[in-house]
Amino acid sequence: MTKTNQPEGIPIHLGIIPDGNRRWATSQSLPTLEGHRRGMDVAKELAIASFDRGVTYFTMFAFSTENWTRTKSEVGYLMDLFYRLVTKEFDELESRHVRLRVLGRRDRIPKRLRLAIEQVEERTKDNQAGTLALCIDYGGEQELADAASSLAAAGVAPDEITPELLSGHLYSPDIPPIDLVIRTSGEHRTSGFMLWRTAYAEYYFTEINWPAFTTADLDAALADFAQRTRRFGR
Repeated sequence: MTKTNQPEGIPIHLGIIPDGNRRWATSQSLPTLEGHRRGMDVAKELAIASFDRGVTYFTMFAFSTENWTRTKSEVGYLMDLFYRLVTKEFDELESRHVRLRVLGRRDRIPKRLRLAIEQVEERTKDNQAGTLALCIDYGGEQELADAASSLAAAGVAPDEITPELLSGHLYSPDIPPIDLVIRTSGEHRTSGFMLWRTAYAEYYFTEINWPAFTTADLDAALADFAQRTRRFGR
């Protein structure tokens, strides 16, 4: 669903690694969980702002395959936040004709969240104003392993596998490569985020904790991206 009138200098696909929720909460003398709540509010605000600026795909790394090792109370709170986002909080995005996609495993998330995801994905599948993609129980290595398993299950011979064929077996294969990744909170690593789709992505790192990231900070990142020359290995 790439737009034909893409604004010059604006990434088609923006990826977010929203680091620093817990650090922000600590800096504000707030409970850790409050950092996650504020971080989710910021995600919604920034997704809307991104679509308004011409971004077509907004993908957020919400919960990694490694995040299950966190405390039971923190994991439960995050799952409740995701449920709220894809139900009550998604109403505004749906009214703006945004569709929802969720990438990652679904066998380990709570049943009510899984069913809610399926319902909203089906209801919004034809929306054309933008795609909000959430990576929940997602790992970049796991995605590639699952794609390989899918190819094997389809009976594809090893010498027939091409990058294009493998791309078609990723989670939500219609979602295109990422153009720009923003990672907050001063961290400088990929953490397995969308390994295949970030092969030629530009990266923008900031010291700002995610709950403190504003639309002005988004504009700064987009302006920086617009000044870069992308060569794609050529």
